[in-house]
Parts: sequence; C-alpha cells; structure tokens
Amino acid sequence: MTGDTRRHDDARRPGTPDADRAAGLVPQQAPTPLGRLVATVERLRREVLEAQAAADGRALVELAKGILIGQLNCTPAAAARQLDVLCRESGMSPLELAADIVNQASRDRVSEIAAEFVERTGAGAGNGTGTGTGGAGPADRHATVAVRLRTAESGVLAVAADTQTVAESLLTNALGPLGAVAVAVWAAEPDGSLALAGHAGFPPREAARWRHVPPGVSTVARRALGERRLVTLTDLDREGLPSIGRAEWPDGGRMAVPTGTGGRIQGVLEICWPRPLEPQAPQIERQVEALAELCARTMEASPPCDPAAADAVLPDVAELIDLAEGLQDPAVVLTPVLDSDGRLADFRIRHTGSRFVDPVGRPRGDVNGALLLEAYPLAAGESGLFDIIERVHATGEPFRAERMSLTALVDQIPLTSVANISVSRHGSAVLLIWRIQDETARLANLLQHAQRLGRIGGFEENLVTGETTWNAQLYALHGLPPTAPPVRLSELPGYAHPDDSAALGRFLRAVLRHRRPASVNLRLRRSDGITRHIRVVAEPVLDADQRLHAVRGAYQDISAQHWTEVALAATRDQLAHTEAESAERNRLALQLQHAIMPPTPQAIEAPGLRVAVRYRPAEIEALVGGDWYDTVVLPSGLIMLSVGDVAGHGIEAATGMVVLRNALRGLAVTGAGPAQLLSWLNTVTHHLAKHVTATAVCGLFDPRTRVMRWARAGHLPPVLVRGGEAEAFPLIEGLLLGALPDVAYVEREVQLEPDDTLLMYTDGLVERRDSSVQESLGHLVRVAASAAGDLDGQLDRLLAESRSDTDDDTCVIGIRVG
Repeated sequence: MTGDTRRHDDARRPGTPDADRAAGLVPQQAPTPLGRLVATVERLRREVLEAQAAADGRALVELAKGILIGQLNCTPAAAARQLDVLCRESGMSPLELAADIVNQASRDRVSEIAAEFVERTGAGAGNGTGTGTGGAGPADRHATVAVRLRTAESGVLAVAADTQTVAESLLTNALGPLGAVAVAVWAAEPDGSLALAGHAGFPPREAARWRHVPPGVSTVARRALGERRLVTLTDLDREGLPSIGRAEWPDGGRMAVPTGTGGRIQGVLEICWPRPLEPQAPQIERQVEALAELCARTMEASPPCDPAAADAVLPDVAELIDLAEGLQDPAVVLTPVLDSDGRLADFRIRHTGSRFVDPVGRPRGDVNGALLLEAYPLAAGESGLFDIIERVHATGEPFRAERMSLTALVDQIPLTSVANISVSRHGSAVLLIWRIQDETARLANLLQHAQRLGRIGGFEENLVTGETTWNAQLYALHGLPPTAPPVRLSELPGYAHPDDSAALGRFLRAVLRHRRPASVNLRLRRSDGITRHIRVVAEPVLDADQRLHAVRGAYQDISAQHWTEVALAATRDQLAHTEAESAERNRLALQLQHAIMPPTPQAIEAPGLRVAVRYRPAEIEALVGGDWYDTVVLPSGLIMLSVGDVAGHGIEAATGMVVLRNALRGLAVTGAGPAQLLSWLNTVTHHLAKHVTATAVCGLFDPRTRVMRWARAGHLPPVLVRGGEAEAFPLIEGLLLGALPDVAYVEREVQLEPDDTLLMYTDGLVERRDSSVQESLGHLVRVAASAAGDLDGQLDRLLAESRSDTDDDTCVIGIRVG
C-alpha cells in the first residue's frame, strides 16, 4: 500500500517521466493502466453530467403534467399525451410550454422574479451579451428566464444526492421566496416512529433533539401522516402541538404534507413560517404538494443519513417478540451487534419463540441471548445464512428459501438438517423463521389445508362391516357434531331436496349397482335449516374377487360457485341492458351531430366568396365526435369562417360541439376580432362547459379589401392554394380551449387574391398513427397543390387521397375568393 501510494504521488509530480508523459511532453508508446483509469473516470463524469442535464427538465415537465391533471381532471397518461399535443400544435419546446403552464397556474414568487428580471434587463436587450437569440423580444426573454428559473428549481430537487440536500434546496430555491424560514423532512419508520431525514433553517441543537420521534407522540408531521393530506396550521402555539423549532418561532405558521410515490407514503414535508400564516392560495398548496413528491422520490432513491445515527438507541423489539410468539413455526429475534468502529460484527439472539426447535435439538436456554456466530458458527460457512441475514438487515428486502441446508456443531460434530427459511427486517431487528422438513407430516398438513380451503370432506364406507368413516370437514359440511353418526350413502336421499331425487338415484345406481365412479350435484338440507349446494364424488373399491367391498369419495361445498353462476347470469342481463343503453346514446349523439352537421351540406354563397363543405363522419358509430364548422355573414358585412374539434367522442362531445359553435356565432355579433373571440370562447369552455377541451380556427374575411384576419386555439393552420402552389399558414401561438382560465391569443392578417382557395379542416383529414403531424400536413399541402378544377372537385380529391387512419370525424371547408 505504501509503495503504491508513493508511485502515484511521483506520477503526479511535475518533472517526473510519468507527469511528462501525461502532459504530452514524451511520446506515448501505449496506454498505461493509470491512463486507462483516468480516461474511464473522465468518461463516467461526462455521462453523469449529461444525465443531470437531462434530468433538469424532467421534474419541470412533471409539474406541468400535474397541473394539467388538476385542470382537465384526467389521468397522468392522458396529461402526458395532452402536453405532447400542445407542444406539436404550438411549436414550443416541452420545457417552454411546461414553464408557461406552471407560471400561469401558480402565479407565485418565481413568476414575479422572472418578470422583474425582464424589466430590469429590457433596456439592455440586443447588446451582444445574449446567447445567440439575437433580437429576441420581451416575451421570448420572459419565457427563457422562466424556463431557467423553473428548471433550476426542479433540477436541483431531482438530482439531489440525499434528503439533507433536498431540504436545503427546498428552502433556498422554492420555499424561501414564500416567506418560509425552515424546512424539515421526516421519514416514516415501520415501527410508527418518525426520523428527521433532512432539515434546513433549524439550529443544529434543535435538529439533534428532534432526530427521532417515538410512536404515539402527536406532532404536526404525525397529524399530516394520519390524515394523509396537506395540513395547514395558522398558529402553532394556538394548536398546542409540539414540533421542531417551536422555541424559535412559537406563534409561527406550519404546513405539513405527506410525501410518497406510487401510493406509498414515505414521510412528511414540514414547512415553518416565523409568524402566523394566512390562508394559502390553492396554487401555493399545489406547489408544496409537487415539491413533496420530488422530495419523496429522493427519499426512495437514497435512504436518510443521520450523522447521529451511530449514537442512537436500538428501537424496542417488544412488538416483534409478540409477533414471534404468535407464529406456529420456530422463530428468533436478532438485533445487530456493532464493533468499536460502528461496523456490523454479529447479531444477538434477543428472543427465541415458544415453539423454537433447534436444528440440532438443543433447548432454548442454550441459544437465547447468545451471539449468532457463537451459537451457529457454521452459519458463516457454505450455507451463507449469516450473509443472508446481513443483506436483509442492510437492504430491508425479505428473503425466502425452501429446502435450505443448515449445519450446526454439537460436541464438535456437524449435524445437518433441511428447513424452509424466512428472513425479514422490522425496524433495526431481524426476524428469522425456519421449519424443519418432515415429508410425511408436511404432506398430511398440506392435504388438510387443501381440504379446508376447498371445503372438501372425505368419506369411506365399508359395505361388508357397515362402518362409515368421515373426516372433520365432512361433519362441518353436514352441520353435525363430531360425535354424531355419519350418514350412509343409502340414507342420503333423506337429506337431499326432493327435486334432486332422480339425479341422486342415478348416482347411487352407478356406484352401488354398476360399480363405476360417478358424481352428482344436489341441495343438501341440514338440520339447522341451511341448504348447501354440494357435489358428491364417489368410486367403488373392489376386492380380489371383483366384488364391491367399499365406497370412498368426497363431498365439496359448491354453494359459492352456484351463487356466482347466478350472479354471472344477472350480470349478463345487466350488460345486455347497458349495451342497449349505450347504443341508444350513440344513436342520439349521431342524430344530434347530423342535425347540426349534415354529412352532405350544400355549397354556401357569401359576398365575394364561394364556400363548399365536406363532412365525413367516423366509420364507427360509437366514435361520434365533436367536429364543427360554421360560416356566417355578420351585421358589419364581414364573413366569419370557423372550424373546431371537441376532444373525445360520444354524446358529451356532440353536446359540447353544439355549445361552442353556438357560443362562437353569438360572440361574433359583437364585432370583436378573431383573437378576442377565441379568448371569450376559451372562458366559456373553461367555466361553462365542464371537462371539455377543444381546438379551433376562427377567421374574419372582409369582402371589400379581401383581407382575412385569423387566430388559432391549438388547431392546425389553414392551407392557401394560389396559382397551382399550396402553403400552410405559419403557426402562431394559441393554447387549446379550456386548458387554462385566462389565455390571450394572437391574430394575423392575410391578403387574399382573386381565385385563391383557402382550406380549413379538422385533424381527421391528416392524422396518422405512424406519422408525425408535420409529415401528414406536408402530404396535405402536396395534394392540395395538385388538385386543380372547381372547388367541389378539389374537396372530393382531398377526401379521396386522405391517408388518415384514426377513424375520426373529418371536416373540410373550401373557400374560393371571387
């Protein structure tokens, strides 16, 4: 060791051959082991940095998904799909869109800091100090700052090395701007206690005093853990609950929320304010819950590390001892024994169960209280039992094994037995259970449990002596006490329902007369008035002369199966009724849709325009969608053109389509522009049409100037065909309707010329499962450019050459400028 260290130090010292070779001063003939190690470390470092950079944005995207789940009342998978659709349709990156959604939903201090930053640096924009964005506008700079702040906040939490780092990051980056002064992260232990896994803002002595909270102590964190929800206390002193930091801020406010992932609570996040806490907005509560989820992920990936854990006292093992006493198998309770350096040296046998059976036959007193390796020194040998117990104690992962060989020394003689082993950790103690295998007794025990679980009773009837033998399960099936005489097969008709007499007679003749196995299902009427559905199986036993000597068989209680079949028949009837109701709902939705959107509408004449429409319903009636179109001449002389698509299918989508189409038509009478109309329509969608989201394009055409102003809400852009060439309108910002309560939309103007053709459509015309939206839109542009002729023929060709495979409704509007 000393020589190796000296050589490494010399290699790093300037002027040595190794140092010169590493610096490139001496030609390298072949890579040395040290050079390979340096290259490997450098490669791993780059991979870690790349992984951390990729993780910076994932937590931010997860926050945006959580907001969409709350806004849209949908599943996490649906929120992920919706976020992907919004990214494609808005042309924004996932991080930019996630930051936009989080900022609009939270309205917290992070958003204010981003806005203040833009105001302070607005005058210096474009001075050459940027990062390649050139003349980015204030909105772009605001988005960039918001993304950086949100990503930094989420990234620090996502890649934190341990819970202590998470607590410090929470206070510095997320909760400090809200006025919080301290944070505590509690880990819930299996014995009901709470351990301080991480903290920030509390004095070190206070944190050391609260590093462990025994079970049963009522604290702020335990209230949140018991109620399994976010708990807010305006004044800690008024509530009278003890908690960490009460001496420093006696009348401060507290907020505690359980932390967990996958339905498993791992601890509690507790936040401390120095003064009484006013009621918090729902956005702040959602932010705290999201931060708690990030904290839980770190706790799951990295167990809490308490520097004072080495001095902690082992938890009470009384509950584990009670558990060992209640088991039917031999069990011992083990606690760790540490050496002077705090490392695991052995395990102490703290308790042996009352049914303890030593593998080599020693009494309990010989092993109770001894060290494991003293009582069973060969446990560290070939069997590996000590290594198994050590691994279970370290990781908490239980261990199970069948037919494991255990060897022990008795008077220096090794004795080996085969047993089933179970090892599990409970707090700081380990429970070891084993069962010495006795094949005959084990099989008999298995048969007994199988008969009990299957509700099977066995019998044997000797026809020569007249003796009948039943087991205990058969007495229970008949409802008779064990002292009652068994019922012979010939007496069975007197206990059966009269309607089963014919089947029972055939069964008895087959067994007793024709001497062949048989079975029968009957209703057994017991003396206590209960009727059970029973299956009787019997087979004849013949002697050497092929004469009937005995009959043996079994009774099985099939009452549960019978009533299950009855319930299944009722379920089938209910399912048929539900299917009929569903078909009726689909029929009504289709009628409603066709009443508003006829499949073959007539061409629409408007001043300066000729408008043709093609509407193709979904091929499956159950997929009735919410596509709509509308063309109306307004009192101002302008012509409104609109296309929309309500998410989902069925009667809800059809009725939502009617609401939005009529609302947009009514709002257009006000004379507002398309951006304002979509903003109002978004308010209607969010507040009046619950659980509805939709996309739309709205345009206002002026016949006098041939100028069309248009805006979009998450919808695909219109396509302009001019002089044999086609081109889609450039994408402009516009979130889908109903996602957020207050959204501002952007509108653009397009100068149209005579004989121009404008195409407005829904996604059912272009979407494919195996292609991106850009590829499908490009195919539509190519077909539109080659589709010459009159307007009706042009629309028919678009439908004929559509490659969409989503079985969705399709709506196309063609506008020919006069």
